[in-house]
Amino acid sequence: MLLALPSAAAAGACDAYDEHPQEMGRLPAVLPELSGLAASRRHAGVYWAHNDSGHELALYAIRENGTLVASFPLRGASAVDPEDIATGPCAAASPRSCIYLADTGDNLHGRKRVQILRVEEPDELRGRPLTATSLPFAYADDTHDVEALLVDPRSAEVYVVTKTLFSLGDLYRVEGLRPRAFGTAVRLEAVDAPPELDALTTAASVHPDGDRVLLRTYRFVWEFRRPGASRLADVLATRPIKVPTVGPGLGEAVGYTADGTGYLLGGEGDRSALFRVTCRPLP
Repeated sequence: MLLALPSAAAAGACDAYDEHPQEMGRLPAVLPELSGLAASRRHAGVYWAHNDSGHELALYAIRENGTLVASFPLRGASAVDPEDIATGPCAAASPRSCIYLADTGDNLHGRKRVQILRVEEPDELRGRPLTATSLPFAYADDTHDVEALLVDPRSAEVYVVTKTLFSLGDLYRVEGLRPRAFGTAVRLEAVDAPPELDALTTAASVHPDGDRVLLRTYRFVWEFRRPGASRLADVLATRPIKVPTVGPGLGEAVGYTADGTGYLLGGEGDRSALFRVTCRPLP
């Protein structure tokens, strides 16, 4: 059963955020190379996190203060370079919640085939192996390095944003994702340019209402807003707004809170800090 969360309208979606991110705690030792964060849809106050390549393929349930709740090794699949994580419905209109892990890193642009690993969120936070389903795909045009994953909270459609040197990247919708099949990532559009020069998107997060998106780079965090939007592609077609971040550093993870009234930031590095950004109080 999913959490009964207030909508952004009920909770008050942020028109402005507090400019001073609050340090919440340090990452546990099992996450020396944090690469993604996503709020659980089943367990209040829990975030799903994972490491970059070179570590055990596992999901970690943590609190926003960095406390480790449980570890879940993944079985039934392997990964080359997992780069981002998201939560969303397991399928369109499904009451079940899944965790999506983007094994899409490709620094040398040599991977002809990449994949999304999908795992149903466990009912209980007691560490045990979980079985991952591989959903392989290829890009319709070329190979790409990708570190940003988006899952629409209404339709379960999967999108990725490329990591490029001169912009925030291009948006692709991944079509035909099925076990033992071969999906295709189709380019939709270039992500709209921010008001100041930035590039190299390293993480993404979708607001619980589906009408806002965060993209993180090594320098900044950008929020795309389109109230009432029914498709993520429409949200990413808007002009981004710069929102608070921390730095400098290897900013590798961003995730909205489960109620959508703020977001969590994390980066690579042994015992790196977690920061929370919250709505600015109304005057």
